[in-house]
Order: sequence, then C-alpha cells, then structure tokens
Amino acid sequence: MAIRIDGSGLTIEKVVRIARDGEQVELCPDAIKRIERCRAMVEKKIEAGETMYGINTGIGEFSEVRLDDDQVKDFQKYLIYNHSAGIGEPCPIEHVRGAMAGRINVHAHGNSGVRLEITQTLVEMLNKKVTPVVCEKGSVGACGDLAPMSQIALLMLGEGEAFYKGERLEGKTAFEKAGIKVPGLHARDGLATINGSNLLTAMSAIFLFDANNWLKQAEIAAAMSLEALKANMKPYSARLHEVRGFAGAVRSAKAIENLVASGDLADGKEKCKVQDAYSMRSTPQVIGAAHDALKYAREQVEIELNGVGDNPIFFPEENLQLSGANFQGSPVSLPMDLAGTAICMVSVMSERRMNRLNNPALSVGLPPFLTKSAGMFSGLMLSQYTADAQIVEQRMLSAPASIQSIPAAADQEDFVSMGMNTALKNNQILDNAYGILGIEFMAAAQALDFRKYSFGKGVAKAKEVVRRHVDFLDIDRPLYPDHNAMKKLVKSCEILGEVEKEIGSLE
Repeated sequence: MAIRIDGSGLTIEKVVRIARDGEQVELCPDAIKRIERCRAMVEKKIEAGETMYGINTGIGEFSEVRLDDDQVKDFQKYLIYNHSAGIGEPCPIEHVRGAMAGRINVHAHGNSGVRLEITQTLVEMLNKKVTPVVCEKGSVGACGDLAPMSQIALLMLGEGEAFYKGERLEGKTAFEKAGIKVPGLHARDGLATINGSNLLTAMSAIFLFDANNWLKQAEIAAAMSLEALKANMKPYSARLHEVRGFAGAVRSAKAIENLVASGDLADGKEKCKVQDAYSMRSTPQVIGAAHDALKYAREQVEIELNGVGDNPIFFPEENLQLSGANFQGSPVSLPMDLAGTAICMVSVMSERRMNRLNNPALSVGLPPFLTKSAGMFSGLMLSQYTADAQIVEQRMLSAPASIQSIPAAADQEDFVSMGMNTALKNNQILDNAYGILGIEFMAAAQALDFRKYSFGKGVAKAKEVVRRHVDFLDIDRPLYPDHNAMKKLVKSCEILGEVEKEIGSLE
C-alpha cells in the first residue's frame, strides 16, 4: 500500500521506507485541491502584475530587479541553470529520494504556489524510481539546499542526469524510458522546487533512524563487555535512574538489565566489585544522554519534514503572499550537530570498555590483550589502535557546522546554516561508529570465551551471532578482515535483530 502524502504525518520511518525501501507514494485528494487552489491565486497575482519575489523579481541580491513579462517566462529556467552549481560525487540514491519525498510534502500544504504537474512529476519519479544525479557538496543550508535541489529541478526541463534501472542517463532519456512526461517550468515552478532544506533534512532523518539502531547495539556491546568484566549489575537497575528522571537513562538501563537477565552476574552468583569504573557503571547515563539528544533531533527533523519550508509562502484563504526565511536550515542543523556529537561520545565510551578488556591491570583476570600466549602473540592490541584512529576522526568531525556561517550573495545571504555540512559529517561519524562498535563486539566475544560462568540470554545470543562472522582469535592473524566483517555486521543490524527476537525490543 502506497504511503499517502498530505503535508502531515511524514515520520522518519516513512522517509526510510520511501527513500531506502522504495515504497510507492501518492498525493491525497485534499492536497491536490490545496495545490490547485494556491496555484490559481498565484496566477491571478501574476496577471495583476503584483510584485512577487522570485516570480517577477530576481533572487538574492537581485530581488529588487523587476522582470518584464517576457523575462518571467524564461527566468525559472535560468534560475535552475545558475543554481545547479554543486560539486563532487553523486549523493546516495536514498538521500535524493528522501529529499523528493520531503519536497512533495511541502507542496501538499498548498502554500508554495507550484503547478500540480511539478508535484505529480516528483511523485512519478519516486514511484518509477527515476533518481536525479545530485552532487553531494554545494549547499550552505539556507535559501534551502539550492544547488542539489536544482539538479532535481533540471529534470523538469528534460535536462540534467538521472539513475534509472542501474544506469546513469541523461535526464530526458530517463524520463522517456520510465514513461514520464517532461512538465517544463512555468512562473514560480523552479523556485518552488528548490527553496527548502529538503536534502539535509532527508539525510538527517535517515541518519537518526540508523543512529537509533546503532545506539541499541551499543547497549548490546556494553552488556557483553560488562559480563566479561564481571561488572556489578546494580547500576543498571531502572529504579536508580527513575529517581533522577532522564528518560534516555531509564530506557538504556532497562535495555542493559534485560540483556544480562538470567546470567550468573545478574543473579549474584559471581563475585564483583562494590563499584566499577565510570566507563562501566556510567553506561546508562551516557547512552541515555545520547538517546535524549536523538529524541530532540528527531522532534525537530519531523517538524521540518511536515512544515512549509519555502519562500515566498502563499495563503490562498487571505489572498496573501509573505516572503521570509522558512528555508533556513538552522532548526535542523543545530540539533543534528548535537546528534553527531552524541554518537561520538558513546563511541568514546565503547573504546574505553574495550581498553579495559585488553588491559590486564583492569580486566579482572582476563589474559593480556585477550590472547593465550602474550608476548608471542599480541592479540587484540592493534584492534584498539584502529578504534582510536576512528575516534580521533569522529572528534574532529564533531565540531559544530551550525556556527560556521560564511556570508554569500553580496551579503544578502549573510548568515547560513551550513546544515549540509552537518549532514555529511554525521554520516562519516556514524560510519566510524560502526567500526568502533564492531571492535568492541569482537573484543567482548573474545573475552567471554575465556569466562566459564553463564551469561544473560541477550548477551549469549549476541555472542553467538558474532561467532557466525568472526572466529575466536586463538593465534595471531591479520585482523583487518575481522574488523571489516564486524563493521559490516553492526551496520546490517543482524545482532540487534537476533537479540530482539530472543528477549524482546530494547526500546
């Protein structure tokens, strides 16, 4: 069943289903009526000669330049040509599909003044899987993602490029093969297609979906390490966190408690310390803080997904048009900077637990570097190096982009969100996080193989899944295949899926 787009109710999960899973979309009838009503108002204003930004005026620094009737006809084409100014490799298809879905949802409000044919063409492109080639870099996240969205708009002119059935084709050819009619761009159509932060928002939505799954796996890896380090399990009582009041910490504590349930440590059958190190007993507080950060970011992203990010904005009920800055990406960029930092923070703690597993002074009787023949073999010594290198990269990437504004357009656009930079660096932070967590999983599984007591059901299942992909390190071998296999495993969420089948949802 197709996902209905009506201007509201577009969740992160729906974006992922459209963008990644290729689900069909449809415009609801009420949205069609709103789009047509707004367009009729805009056309009346054009006929009346009313001055409207980006329709019969230039844009940016040229907003005071009035266009004559002949110029209005060609302006949208040249606007798209000029703004198709990105650089770099093509964005992943799922990011572009997510951006198109978000733009359709903006149009569905009936405040953009776009022709229905443009919105319906975007719907057809999603449903027939024609995805514009869009350069990754070039957006400053204000006036929307102008450069990348313009490469989408080029297809409305029968130009640009697109991916279709595994091929990179000229835009016109892709449309012909898919059976999509080129709608052309009339007055207002071009700006109404590009003037929102839709690409950075789609990228943020997909990141948050994946980051939530990563955090749940961070709790699984932590539970494995805690069992291997003979942790005192009292700090993971939900009651302890409920009296403080942070929802994320309560959620995380419950997840860890569930993962270790039925094990000897949880049942008090193994001796443990009165208090463990912070990297162990602070785990719910730290991962919980990340859960709370991602929850806030999710709220902001879903507001943007369902809001009217455009300029100008039209109000047919009042025969009114208002020009402002609803394209500004800061409401998304700022919380997403926090979200990326949260993933880095949890990665740092993951590496600290991995260090404790390796260090014989801290590992509660485990062999040095988790090898049977220390000296002859170095075990997982170098795995820590690999994790550390990725963490340093994460830390560098965690500098906020939302404060990095550089003025543009002769200082008409003198503050910009740099939200695309946030989205791009967050993906790099998460990519490193998969590798860091994979190394903790590998080290924890290695450590658990040295322990002879019973583990919690969730922990035991996670270890079982790890062992399907990486063997016990009996004697030294090249570890890069194991590291890459573990990174791929974490990204696949196979561990998460199997564990949740065993003990229920970690949320």
